[in-house]
Amino acid sequence: MSDPLSCPEFLQNPYPFYGELRATAPVTPVATGSTGRPSYLVTGYAEAKAAFTDPRLSKDTARFFAGRPSNRNLHPAVAHNMLATDPPQHTRLRRLVTKAFTTGAVARLRPYIEHTVDHLLDGLPMTGEADLVAGLAIPLPVTVICQMLGVPEADRAQVRTWSNDLFAAGQPQRIDDASHAVADYMKGLIEAKRRSPDDSLLRELITVRDEGDQLSEDELVSLAVLLLIAGHETTTNFIGNATLVLLQHPELLDCVRAAPGQISSMLNELLRYDSPVGIATFRYSTQALTIGETEIPAGVPVLISPGAANRDPAQYLGPDRPDADRDARGHLAFGHGIHRCLGAPLALAEMEMALRALLTRFPELRLAVPSEELRWRHTRLMRGLESLPVFTL
Repeated sequence: MSDPLSCPEFLQNPYPFYGELRATAPVTPVATGSTGRPSYLVTGYAEAKAAFTDPRLSKDTARFFAGRPSNRNLHPAVAHNMLATDPPQHTRLRRLVTKAFTTGAVARLRPYIEHTVDHLLDGLPMTGEADLVAGLAIPLPVTVICQMLGVPEADRAQVRTWSNDLFAAGQPQRIDDASHAVADYMKGLIEAKRRSPDDSLLRELITVRDEGDQLSEDELVSLAVLLLIAGHETTTNFIGNATLVLLQHPELLDCVRAAPGQISSMLNELLRYDSPVGIATFRYSTQALTIGETEIPAGVPVLISPGAANRDPAQYLGPDRPDADRDARGHLAFGHGIHRCLGAPLALAEMEMALRALLTRFPELRLAVPSEELRWRHTRLMRGLESLPVFTL
């Protein structure tokens, strides 16, 4: 049995598939992976919100895969990061980094983000064609999170390549190789910062590790890798997806061009309409449970889809069209509950400043190719464009 979540049609546009599945049942078994074993896919909004907070759904992948034969070779720093833990371990690790992503901490970063946006837009042609994914959506969040962690500028392009490889659907060897490359890199960077301390977030975590018992060396490496990857992947997709939505819907574009201050209030609707996270990271049932009206046995993967839930007509009227007047603050693009994305304030700030500057600098911005020619990344977890060709004038 083939995996429908890895087929080209799904990766190009998952929403028809989500809609058909949700109409059958908001929680449905689907075949996943090369074995075709069933996982339960959650596509309904109420069901997804409940699943995100149900303690019977564990994220402890080490426990799930213990004793199971596997031909995979993921580096432990990637396989067993903070996202793959439950309380109290998750609570302890998250507390160590939360302060770096509070609203106040992000506010202090805004001048740097604004400077980075301006620098990147300076590199785009004032007239002619440009790729907004390569020219803005990728380098902005990569630059910001690398700056926070103290990753040297010369290494940042390679970091992005490894990150992209980690989400390559259907290519396990490529994923495994990237996991070792990025983990080995972070080990080296940690040692370099031990020898030459700086004021980076990574150096702060090293101090926590070296001067107390709150963090093991393996956890330090794993946390550094997670921050590096998660700190830009979602935002890269968010910038590309949201810009495309605006360019495809002139009524929305007219709103933000007429009143740039509207961008902040529209971000949640843009996130709802085309979530940068299609399917949330791995969970499994520790015991039999019922979500919605579907009985789920113990010991099976449960896949929660924010992308599907955010298009649930039971929650949002006319969900398959973006609405500038919609109050979409309850969307699940950043997840929900204790695992909600801690980088959400940073992602929103980067997106707001990027969109505002882009549309101000290039008031005649428009797509350079028909929408149907755009290609999406080959990953079912993330929802993001490979490129976004535009005419700047």
